[in-house]
Amino acid sequence: MKSTRLAIPDVILFEPKVFGDERGFFFESFNQLKFEEAVGHKVHFVQDNHSRSVKNVLRGLHYQIQQPQGKLVRVVQGEVFDVAVDIRKSSPTFGKWVGEILSAENKRQLWVPEGFAHGFVTLSDTAEFLYKTTDYWAPAFERCIRWDDMTVGIQWPIVDTPVVSTKDAIGKSLLEAEVFA
Repeated sequence: MKSTRLAIPDVILFEPKVFGDERGFFFESFNQLKFEEAVGHKVHFVQDNHSRSVKNVLRGLHYQIQQPQGKLVRVVQGEVFDVAVDIRKSSPTFGKWVGEILSAENKRQLWVPEGFAHGFVTLSDTAEFLYKTTDYWAPAFERCIRWDDMTVGIQWPIVDTPVVSTKDAIGKSLLEAEVFA
């Protein structure tokens, strides 16, 4: 498993070694020891989630202000553009974002640590998205930053206005949102 720190070094892209032939393919999708070696500390996952979205659906930018969740995300069907936004006020990369294409074909995974808002937009007709989290979902602490916040300025690879949930449509700007110290 190859790991690459992105422009925001706490966000890590993982690329597995895939073994394939005429029968199909095999790859190790997760190895706790290799993952923790890349991240640089112990990580305990407590919950796995699975979502399916149709083309042009944008989910996010989500985070939990208490019980923050680190997320290891990947796509098992289709393709998405996945984004992490640093919302740690004391960080030198506060308000900056990184994005990567994750797909069933490239089998990449993205580590989005605690202290980041996370979102994705579906680029294919459908996409199935899996993620492991380091804490449980806590709706009372869930927050959302607008996907189109001008301060963050994410360059989403879409032409049309995306389909978003009611909750995501009323997300706050980064300047109004509760963030981490």
